[in-house]
Amino acid sequence: MKIAIAQLNPTIGDLTGNAQRILAAAQAAAAQGARLLLTPELSLCGYPPRDLLLDPSFLETMQRVLRQLAQDLPPGLAALVGTVEWNERSLEEGGKPLFNSTALLEQQQVRQIFHKRLLPTYDVFDEDRYFEPGRQINHFHLDSLHVGVTICEDLWNDEEFWGKRSYTTNPIADLAQAGVAFTINLSASPYSVGKRKTRQAMLQHSATRYQQPIIYVNQVGGNDDLIFDGNSFVLNRRGELIAQAQGFSSDLVLLEYDAEQQDLRALDASPAAIAPHPSSEMAEIWSALVLGVQDYARKCGFSQVVLGLSGGIDSSLVAAIAAEALGPENVFGVLMPSPHSSEHSITDALDLADKLGIKSHTLPIGNLMQDYDQGLADLFAGTDPGIAEENIQSRIRGNLLMAIANKFGHLLLSTGNKSEMAVGYCTLYGDMNGGLAAIADVPKTCVYALCEWLNSPCEAHQFLNLTSKIQNPKSELIPTHILTKPPSAELKPGQVDQDSLPPYDILDDILDRFIHEHQPPDAIVAAGHDAAVVDRVVKMVTRSEFKRRQAPPGIKITDRAFGTGWRMPIASRWVAASTPTAALASMAEAPKQ
Repeated sequence: MKIAIAQLNPTIGDLTGNAQRILAAAQAAAAQGARLLLTPELSLCGYPPRDLLLDPSFLETMQRVLRQLAQDLPPGLAALVGTVEWNERSLEEGGKPLFNSTALLEQQQVRQIFHKRLLPTYDVFDEDRYFEPGRQINHFHLDSLHVGVTICEDLWNDEEFWGKRSYTTNPIADLAQAGVAFTINLSASPYSVGKRKTRQAMLQHSATRYQQPIIYVNQVGGNDDLIFDGNSFVLNRRGELIAQAQGFSSDLVLLEYDAEQQDLRALDASPAAIAPHPSSEMAEIWSALVLGVQDYARKCGFSQVVLGLSGGIDSSLVAAIAAEALGPENVFGVLMPSPHSSEHSITDALDLADKLGIKSHTLPIGNLMQDYDQGLADLFAGTDPGIAEENIQSRIRGNLLMAIANKFGHLLLSTGNKSEMAVGYCTLYGDMNGGLAAIADVPKTCVYALCEWLNSPCEAHQFLNLTSKIQNPKSELIPTHILTKPPSAELKPGQVDQDSLPPYDILDDILDRFIHEHQPPDAIVAAGHDAAVVDRVVKMVTRSEFKRRQAPPGIKITDRAFGTGWRMPIASRWVAASTPTAALASMAEAPKQ
């Protein structure tokens, strides 16, 4: 039996469009002799649909589109399609009103429905808000072949691999006991750095433990702050990788179940059956960020973007990402120098725009700063200039960028990085303005690493479509001076970031330990960091929550991003510190806006 994996990029809520994508994949698979088509979790509505699931008309339309899709499928092809089903017993027996389901379509009808058994409620997942867990073991027969079905989280509960159980049941163990020939997992698994390797290692363990071939089908594409990397793959009963779809791209992969060998095998025995994945962590992160900007713009109806070009490393990286995602001709960089801007910042920004081939325009803000100073002179009389005056510069720039975005229908990209967002080194209604924060989950040290990777002709220039726009592809993409000069907001004479923050290598290590590893301050101090610095950084993280709550959505690339999965209170009196005295003292300090 030939089986086709349709690695699809759905748009949430586009029921008709998503059905057309499934149908196109079905027609291509049938033309190659496939008997069974596999699609990702909730492939009909896109994942995650969130509170669209509270709209009865959305659910009713999904049912109609599913039935129509069943009628439109090529004859002789069965398909597993992700959908949502009513829990008809919920009114009488209690429980959530819906199931996260997969429908088996065959012979122009919905032949069978399978419900997701394990519902994740951590990080970005909130499925218990909407869905009731399925209670039945999911399997079916097709042409006498016994097939097991799982949906995403159903395979993430192997106590031998994780060292614990997160749920009372293990669906893959149940399917092995039921004697299925192989198990299918239909997923919408969001991307984070290193997750592809974790998925593969986890399922290799399950395949070898149960002597069970596994087909893993993942969604691809960007939906709001989440990136889905695809990388669908197939393991034989020995846990060997026999086929793999592309990463960060739609794909159609065919394989075959060999009844004689009682195992799955790739139709193409060459290495071509296993699509190559990005050769480095930086290449993987770059692919995720480009896909995130591309899909966010496309799915929200934007074709062009605008951003502020300061001559700094953050805006340089965002400009490069945008140029790769949308094409340089669709990126507009705006220089907004103030009297405090250095000459090299202006020349660096213009040099970058030239190298990327993007449009640019210069709007000096000195006169606007004077107007603000004069307008506030009476009210501010008798006070010393400080952060309020510095932040006016950022807010002038943010206002100008929003005006341009409104006037020309552009998407405004915010350029702040994760280190700044963590400690609040950013200005509300200023540099935080935007419709999408492209690098909000990228620490400053990683920003530097990505830019250095972009300048590497041995790897990045072979990886980018963008380099076709560069006259000399052997030259650096990011001007060298941007990488070597001290980072600065340039809001006052001689200012550098390290006037206000620890060096970024120290700051990022503290942030990683505190935010990702959940280490308490005393453990971070024990790892070699200064106690006063740790207490100050932790306090800044805690007191900046109100800023992060008002930030644009940021593309998630780590396992702990300031977005959907970050749920900290704003009005809180708790500040972790390495000593009780420091914790009590920090409570009295108000945040700076």
